Amino acid sequence: MAFVLSRSATYTWPVVLRLPADGGRMERQTFDAVFNRLPQTRINEIQDQVRAKQNDPGVEITDQSVADEVLAGWANVLDEDGEEVPFSAKSKAELLDIPAVASGIVVAYFESVTGNKAKN
Repeated sequence: MAFVLSRSATYTWPVVLRLPADGGRMERQTFDAVFNRLPQTRINEIQDQVRAKQNDPGVEITDQSVADEVLAGWANVLDEDGEEVPFSAKSKAELLDIPAVASGIVVAYFESVTGNKAKN
């Protein structure tokens, strides 16, 4: 297949989450994220900040801040009644405040831009 220079600002990618559930088990949940297509220079900056944070805890970067930057929308996020949750700044903030969700989004994002699956 020929390379197509894409100029779309976003793309859809599956996010797989493992969240704690009753009985001491982990429950697999998924949704489709709409990710911002960041330029490679910004991806490099994020990776540099992550590496710098390993040596200097004062570096300001978190999974929540990265997930907030890359997440532009979603599909298949439901409320407790099974109704689709519309994407908004408020619902995004609520989602990113759930433990393990922001980390799962960041893992999925970097899998999408590197083509490598994260190792557990």
